[in-house]
Amino acid sequence: MGEGSFSVSDKLADAILNLVAQVPPTREEASDAPRAAAGRVMRVASTKAALAAGGLALPTGPAGWLTILPELLAVWRIQAQMVSDIAALYGARHAPTREQMLYCLFRHAAAQAVRDVLARATDRWLVQEASGAVLRRAAQAIGLKLTQKVARRGASRWMPLVGAAGVGVYAWLDTRQVARTAISLFQGPAGETPAARQPS
Repeated sequence: MGEGSFSVSDKLADAILNLVAQVPPTREEASDAPRAAAGRVMRVASTKAALAAGGLALPTGPAGWLTILPELLAVWRIQAQMVSDIAALYGARHAPTREQMLYCLFRHAAAQAVRDVLARATDRWLVQEASGAVLRRAAQAIGLKLTQKVARRGASRWMPLVGAAGVGVYAWLDTRQVARTAISLFQGPAGETPAARQPS
């Protein structure tokens, strides 16, 4: 992997750290039927992410490369809002922590990279508070993992419309996976509320 690859992964790591440091406020309240409400939030966010990614993937050739990071950031912001809203629907008393946001956004794409923000609690894993150094390491590992996807997205910039459609579908599927991770995290095991696992 050349110097350019490291540059891309470093930019991605910085973007990820900035993203999780600014958790968006929720627009939702605790729901009596959080699963159904979370499904609604997921569907809306998935459509928004697909449209944003597909639209930003329309430029072709060298100009298309310049839209890759803005495309990722646009999708991640939509997903971060969705995670914040899902947490609220499940009754979380606080906005998701940086660690919870990192876990929800990237667990499916880079499971090994987020392992340092997990703690074993009897028969399950919990997202724990992590130091800045641990978060930086996780973000760098995620950045390295995503660099390969960035290269593939760059190749799609040479195929107008077809490439944009593929990027949009990927963003739609990716957002749904993020939602499933968030639902699993914030619904918790039977009988335990998410608030019980968050700092007071």
